[in-house]
Amino acid sequence: MKKFLLLTLSVIMGFTALFAQQRVTGTVTSSEDGAPIPYVTVVVAGTTITSQTNLDGVYSINVPAGSNTLRFTFVGMQTVVADINGRAVVDVIMYPDAIALEDVVVIAYGTAKKESLTGSATVVDNKKLARRVVSNVTKALDGLSTGVITTSGSGQPGSGSSVIIRGYGSINASQTPLYVVDGIPYNGSLNAINPADIESMTVLKDASSGALYGARGANGVIMITTKRATSEKVSITYNGSAGISNRALKRYDMVDQRDFVNMTYEALRNTYAFDNGYPWKVASQNAMNDLSTALGGELYNPYKNYTWATIIDPATGAVRADAVSAYDENWMDEIEQLNAFRHEHQLTVAGGSARTKALMSLGFLDENGVLKTTSFQRFSGRANVESQVNDWVKAGLNLSASMTKSNSSGYTGSAYANVWYSAQFMAPIYPVWLKDETGKNLLDELGNKQLDYGVTRPNLHDFSSVGTLYDDKFINTGDNVSARTFLAIGSDQDKAGWLKGLKLTANFGVDYVSSNNTTFYNMYHGNAASSNGRLTKSNGRTLSFTFNQLLTWNRSFGNHTIDLLAGHEFYNYTYSYLMAQKTNLVDGILELRPGTTIADADSYSNAYKIESYLSRLNYNFKDKYYFSASFRTDGTSRFHKDSRWGNFWSVGANWRITQENFMKNVTWIDNLALKVSYGVQGNDDLGTLYAWQSFYDLGYPNAGFTGAMISSLENKDLKWEKNANFNVGLDARLFGGRLDLSFEYFNRLTSDMLLRYPMALSTGFTGYDANVGTMVNKGLELTLSAQLVDTRNFGWRVTFMGSRVNNKVLSLTEDAPQIVSGNYVYKEGLPIRTFYMAKSAGVDPANGARLYWVYDEKDEDGNPIDPYISSSYEKAAVSKWYFGSRIPDLYGSASMELTFFNSIDLSVMTTYSIGGQMYDALYVGAMNPMYTGNTWSKNALRRWQKPGDRTDVPRAGINAKFQPSDAYLIDASYFAIKNITLGYTLPASAARKLGVSLLRIYVTLDNMSMFNYLNGMDPQYNFSGSTDYVYSPNKTYTIGLNLNF
Repeated sequence: MKKFLLLTLSVIMGFTALFAQQRVTGTVTSSEDGAPIPYVTVVVAGTTITSQTNLDGVYSINVPAGSNTLRFTFVGMQTVVADINGRAVVDVIMYPDAIALEDVVVIAYGTAKKESLTGSATVVDNKKLARRVVSNVTKALDGLSTGVITTSGSGQPGSGSSVIIRGYGSINASQTPLYVVDGIPYNGSLNAINPADIESMTVLKDASSGALYGARGANGVIMITTKRATSEKVSITYNGSAGISNRALKRYDMVDQRDFVNMTYEALRNTYAFDNGYPWKVASQNAMNDLSTALGGELYNPYKNYTWATIIDPATGAVRADAVSAYDENWMDEIEQLNAFRHEHQLTVAGGSARTKALMSLGFLDENGVLKTTSFQRFSGRANVESQVNDWVKAGLNLSASMTKSNSSGYTGSAYANVWYSAQFMAPIYPVWLKDETGKNLLDELGNKQLDYGVTRPNLHDFSSVGTLYDDKFINTGDNVSARTFLAIGSDQDKAGWLKGLKLTANFGVDYVSSNNTTFYNMYHGNAASSNGRLTKSNGRTLSFTFNQLLTWNRSFGNHTIDLLAGHEFYNYTYSYLMAQKTNLVDGILELRPGTTIADADSYSNAYKIESYLSRLNYNFKDKYYFSASFRTDGTSRFHKDSRWGNFWSVGANWRITQENFMKNVTWIDNLALKVSYGVQGNDDLGTLYAWQSFYDLGYPNAGFTGAMISSLENKDLKWEKNANFNVGLDARLFGGRLDLSFEYFNRLTSDMLLRYPMALSTGFTGYDANVGTMVNKGLELTLSAQLVDTRNFGWRVTFMGSRVNNKVLSLTEDAPQIVSGNYVYKEGLPIRTFYMAKSAGVDPANGARLYWVYDEKDEDGNPIDPYISSSYEKAAVSKWYFGSRIPDLYGSASMELTFFNSIDLSVMTTYSIGGQMYDALYVGAMNPMYTGNTWSKNALRRWQKPGDRTDVPRAGINAKFQPSDAYLIDASYFAIKNITLGYTLPASAARKLGVSLLRIYVTLDNMSMFNYLNGMDPQYNFSGSTDYVYSPNKTYTIGLNLNF
């Protein structure tokens, strides 16, 4: 009876507990693509009750009475805590954990856990890349990795940025990092890669991480990994955006019509008075008389109530107060497109089976430029398939193709075709549209305005920026095909026996690019009018392939793990070029056949090969001590057979201090690791493929026979430039993952630099390629990332990156301890491209003459002896001084990420650079008050005008010479707001009602603002600190939509 009562009581209590429980179900999806996430661990907070999502991301769990919170965890995702609040269905969206995503790093010929790295690498995931509104992947890297500096690049749609990693690796040889796409070095066009196809980019910065790329990795490696299918369930994703672009930089501040005429009159008067010795009154009258001739005649006098001879008030020496302008047209307004439209679309389908998974994507981009008529279009497609054929064989194919079309403009240099230059520096009195004698527009027979081609303008005559923009054509079309395929044989399963962990992999990659260019200069105006137009057609074709065979063995024995790699690689590159040019054309036909005169024709081909043998050892003891060593030998066709082969190697170690017993009670330190590495890498990219051979120019016919002369000298002793890299770093994760810190020091020594060895001009040559000199880059890198708030409804993470590089040329040639190149010098003991120019001593307050510090001799160390002040241009030209360089003292980024209620996300990224100098040639030309027909900067208004004036701007003059000086070196520091993105993700339950698994809308403001010392100047233009007449970078406002089905 007692047993019966106990049994009955137990059953009653069991039923009571059962009815007190609540069954909760739901679906867990990814914020990135809305795909369900399988195998997510679901825990009832405060209990041991757990469950797991199935392949469809669905879970079911019993929640006891009194419990109200579920905790969702998954590797690579941020932990989600959700309150039940009586709901039977609790759906959850999980967001990628930026830190966890970096736990696996793509490295040379494989992957590795971040904790095991002995070298330096930065991972940039697709979430960060997707925020940037760019058509070229290189522009997305700015501010996302320490040690990386990027240029702003041109505003031309489709153009990219230049990138350098950890300072300047060479003087004459290439400083460009190696780009590797899906494990194979990439030789295609970077604008052919659709950024939406990229899963991650990994920047390898030291020898330990990049030495296995040997000859091609000396300047760092940027590894691009494209997306692939990760789930068996078929998912369809659409990403689309539309937006507008405007110029990101403010315009240069230029004078208006009245100030321009005043300064021109002053320049004429001062030339008569100071250069020719005329009395002031006579000089003033002569200047009035000369105004008409100097400015192009009365046609270009906007003040129709006065003539040029009477426009100046003798009492004030300025334009009369009652002079009224009949027109005031801005050339930049005519060539710039406000709110240039861009739109982009991407459709991706992914899925498969347990053994085979595939991803296919199609993309389209149509981007119009801020400079009218410029544009870029890209059609792209990608197929990525991987299959585990059986337990022993795995194969894959990654195929991509794209077609690009670019309409550009002649936007470099100071030639007529460069409308960006001519429109900015056209004097404001010259109209865009043809005027009559009253200043009104002259219309054609159809009532349309007509362009003024400036027949009598003193500069840029017979030319119109607007006309050139529409009448000249610069068209490029590109066809790009890339393929990556691999076959791997091996098994990690126990049944493989002694073959477990042994794998043989063959990788083959090919890149093909066909680029067609059409350049047309019209026959009516500009620099081809005299030849009745000029048309050039050219085609360049690049074909490269890489084939490697890798044997790997990875086994664990107790506390020991060994990973071995041995391999062979062959790389082949070919390029062919064909060009023809004709003049005397038929208007409206952009084909060569109608042209009657062959002006030029050319063709050539190049070839380049590298063969390599490589090996690597990785050793791990107790996940506490890591050691790595690598060796690679490369043979290149760039060098003579006796100097062809170079050996490159690295060693590295990593000590995870937190794994030590003495750290077990230090609970606030989650991870602490010290790593150190050293290695040697090579560089053979000196701009020519045949430096060890003499070149002959066959363009010297004589008496009907072909004539030739040596155009460059051979050097059979030419060999590899070497980079010896030392790196030491400390990585830490603190306070339960709330704070992450990474600090690194590097020392990069370049020796046997590939440099032009100078020769006496009497030899007939300026120099030849040789291994000359050494240079060093030393630097510090710091990354701090803090999760300031991490609650169910609010998250706030901030990240700071800072880098510093000190560069110094250690040695050059014995005969030439310095090499001068324009306004720069390469000198032992100074940074690369140190500014070398005259030293300003201000302006003479008595006469407004420019003054310089000059000297007659130097001491043995090159220091001036007894310098003195002079106004002599000739003495200033031979009295050069050393100044700073473009290299900043500190550069980096600061960013933050906010999340609200798991639905709203906000991110802000800024970049900065402190220190360094620039010589802005555009600004110098506009500041030099020596009239040549162009306009002046507003800063020239503070020029010297009368005796006693104290200023830094000399008097105005006519075509007077001046010597570049430090007076125009400008602080290159800047602060930029690079990106602001605000997004909203619809809750999963609401999305399902709409028939989608993910719906996210967002607004992005990209390349928003730049704050620097001079309006118009681009401090990110290049690495040398100079500027050019180039298309300004753009800022873009975009609205986008992400859908997943």
